[in-house]
Amino acid sequence: MVETTPFGPDDLDAYLRRIGWGGERRADLQTLRGVHLAHTRALPFENLDPLGGSAPSLAPADLIAKLVRSRRGGYCYEHNSLLSFVLEALGFRVTLLTARVVVGAERFEERPRTHMALLVEAPGDPQPYLADVGFGAPGALLEPVPLIAGVEFHGAGRRHRLVHAPHRGPLELWVLEAHAGSEGATGAEGATGEFWRAQYAFTVEPFERPDFEVINWHIATNPRSPFSRRAYVQRVTPDGHVLLNGPLLTETHADGIVEQRELTDEAEARRVLDVEFGIAVPDGIRLLS
Repeated sequence: MVETTPFGPDDLDAYLRRIGWGGERRADLQTLRGVHLAHTRALPFENLDPLGGSAPSLAPADLIAKLVRSRRGGYCYEHNSLLSFVLEALGFRVTLLTARVVVGAERFEERPRTHMALLVEAPGDPQPYLADVGFGAPGALLEPVPLIAGVEFHGAGRRHRLVHAPHRGPLELWVLEAHAGSEGATGAEGATGEFWRAQYAFTVEPFERPDFEVINWHIATNPRSPFSRRAYVQRVTPDGHVLLNGPLLTETHADGIVEQRELTDEAEARRVLDVEFGIAVPDGIRLLS
């Protein structure tokens, strides 16, 4: 155990029970992959605190109380902060990174650095890994990927790769891309006719936890932020992905079939979050505007 971790043994036990992880508690790749995947499948992505007008706390005790001991989830700063504390408690070295979400962007520089990701290193392993359990989108990582450019990675049914992109800074710019289908899809075309869609861009410059307190407050409270204006809730399932974006509920199945329906009743929306996402909506939060 890392002596400086804010997590005690009881907190770590509670977290591992919450995500259903019963494997070895070692700082190695197998544990990193297993915990990462279990986290993404057990803990939903949700923005109910910003929707209610407040910035969620990133303090370790508050993350444990909300995401682990309650029927709640969180967004990227909460998920990846929680995972970083857990990984440090298990003996990994974790560097906090910021990224620009570039899905649909023509120029990467048009997007601010508002996403949180992790660079994870295990003792005795020279290869660092990109880990991220807080990217609330179907193109998110389900398992960590090695920080290697130009190689395709398969993780829990999803395909990703990291590439370099030109930019003006002194550090290399990394771009996480998700597979977007074969011919006929939109995105960056590969040499074999496969298409890839950029998800976010980042450098390996380390950021500190106070940096994310500022970013978290801005994203949660800025009236122009999508997270403060409409419900955005998603959950990974063993056979697909479920998303509530405002009133629109979208279910994407492993075979590619997509089903959508619009929720029109507040009580129904609360039932959907309870049953489909495992979330107990706090009193005073209105899901449908």
